[in-house]
Amino acid sequence: MAGEPQPDEIVHNLVRLRICGLLRPVDALTFSTLGETLGLSRPTLSKHLRVLTDAGYTTTTRSSSDERDDRRQIVWVRLTGAGRRAFDGHVAALQRITSP
Repeated sequence: MAGEPQPDEIVHNLVRLRICGLLRPVDALTFSTLGETLGLSRPTLSKHLRVLTDAGYTTTTRSSSDERDDRRQIVWVRLTGAGRRAFDGHVAALQRITSP
């Protein structure tokens, strides 16, 4: 029906759904925090973040860390406005499907 929330094929993947779910209530999380929380390898997390980023649902930024002695930077991952709308719409569509 027109105007009703629809499932989002990009968010629907379980890993990407979990990524969006973790990012939804916060401003940003570090790449390493996402990987550790979800139990994902760096390549697997990178693959799923690439899909979300290509869709305009996430962005990443890098920043220096005062706690590190080397030049490596911290990668921050954020859900964009479009990502929040896609996640919220997907969750609403799932709730509509599962409600009697």
